[in-house]
Amino acid sequence: MPRVIGLGHLGIFVRDIDRMTGFYRDFLGMQVTKQDPEGRMIFLSSDPDAVDHEIALMPGRSEDDGPPLIQQISLRVPSLNDLRTFHRNLNEQGYKIDSVVTHLSAIGCYFFDPEGNRTEVFWLTGLPSWVMIGIPIDIERPDAEIMADIDRIWQQTRHVRMGEKPDAAAIAAMERAREEARKPAVVSRLQFGA
Repeated sequence: MPRVIGLGHLGIFVRDIDRMTGFYRDFLGMQVTKQDPEGRMIFLSSDPDAVDHEIALMPGRSEDDGPPLIQQISLRVPSLNDLRTFHRNLNEQGYKIDSVVTHLSAIGCYFFDPEGNRTEVFWLTGLPSWVMIGIPIDIERPDAEIMADIDRIWQQTRHVRMGEKPDAAAIAAMERAREEARKPAVVSRLQFGA
């Protein structure tokens, strides 16, 4: 049976195509790869040599449309330092940050783009993890300290296989990690957006 091998691109109806193009091009560093003659459709890619577009923008969302229909747009960055830089830039430029969390397999910074779409920039840690977890984490700490915290939780949950529900031991480890993240000593180190 044939199967898909990856996500090709995400098409987004937007209110202001110039503003959204500027956000993806100038803030996230993607490259405009294609556009129609009237500027009604813009394609962007983070790696035009590998794929001609990952994001497609087109008008079609009115001001009175209800809540965003996209749960999130996730874009990978090559390093933890790049993730830190994006986090700082988001704060400096006044974007609303939702959270900064570790999923063990990745660390993600969730924020809202200019039209309110939830967006994530994330870095892969190199640890395979099949538990759904999101623990707040301070990414301004030294790399070794961050990875030690992640590894501690990963060691207690890594037995969960792809597609399986976490067992009682993994659930308890995730709950302990969430509780630790709530403690005042840890909370003072966490990076929450304004």
